[in-house]
Amino acid sequence: MNALEAVVQARELLADVTPLRADCGRACGGACCQSDEDGQGGMLLFPEEEALYDPLPPGFRLRRDDAVLPGMWLLTCDGICDRALRPLSCRIFPLTPVLITRDGEERLRVRVDPRAYAVCPLSEQGIRGMRKDFGKAVLEGARILCGCPEHREYLRALSRYFECLREW
Repeated sequence: MNALEAVVQARELLADVTPLRADCGRACGGACCQSDEDGQGGMLLFPEEEALYDPLPPGFRLRRDDAVLPGMWLLTCDGICDRALRPLSCRIFPLTPVLITRDGEERLRVRVDPRAYAVCPLSEQGIRGMRKDFGKAVLEGARILCGCPEHREYLRALSRYFECLREW
């Protein structure tokens, strides 16, 4: 399976499952869909996911972002989109997969995305405050991604990035 096929399969798996039974955006006014006061925000795309945004739908913008790995893409929107067009990062938020190495063995885990604490009230409750099927779907999507070398490397880099954030 190539990188694009893996991300499409993971996105399909997460098309209809959400952190809460109700629209969680109603609890916070869709904070994760809004830019901050500097107009910053957006979601990092997984490797090859940018191909799904060609042509770019109205209301979306793409730009390069090297925060995690060189040459990655950041997708921003106007705060309202067709749910079918949401990138994988939006579908899994406020969770994120991470690869942790312990005793020389790499393990895949799902955790609250550390960037979520600034915008998502669900992050305070952790995974236990979210639907179990949502956490399981995020983990299953991450397993699909890990079968592809590009995604596995991205998850390693993302995990290192989160470690750096934690040290601040």
